[in-house]
Amino acid sequence: MDIQKDSQTVDSKFIQQHLANERTYLAWIRTAIAIIGVGFVIVNLHFTLQDKISHTADLVAVFLGGLAFLLGTATILLSSFEYTKKRKSINQQTFKASHNLIMILSSSLVVCLIVMGVLYIIYVINKMY
Repeated sequence: MDIQKDSQTVDSKFIQQHLANERTYLAWIRTAIAIIGVGFVIVNLHFTLQDKISHTADLVAVFLGGLAFLLGTATILLSSFEYTKKRKSINQQTFKASHNLIMILSSSLVVCLIVMGVLYIIYVINKMY
C-alpha cells in the first residue's frame, strides 16, 4: 500500500500553535457573546418585570444593555484582529505574546463591570423608591 505524501504547507508546520490560537480566539468569542447576552438580559428583564415605570431606571437599563453590546462587539473585533495577527506571526516564526491586547481588554472589562455595578445599584435604588 503506497501512501501519497501531500506537500507540507506553512500552516501544517505549526499545527499545535495554530490550534491553540483558534481555541483562544473562540474563548474570546464566547466571552463576547456572554457579555452581549448579559446586556440583553438586563434590558429584557427591566422592561418585562417592572412594576413602576421610572425614567431614570429606563435610561440606566438601556445604557447598561448598550454598554454590554458595545463591549462585546469591541471584544469580537479586537480578538479577530489579534487572531489574524498571531496566525501570520506563527507562520513567519516571529510570534511575540500580546501583552497590550490582554491589558486593554481586561482593563476595559473591569472598568465596564464597575460602571455596570454602580449603574445596577442606582437602578435598584431607583426601583425601590
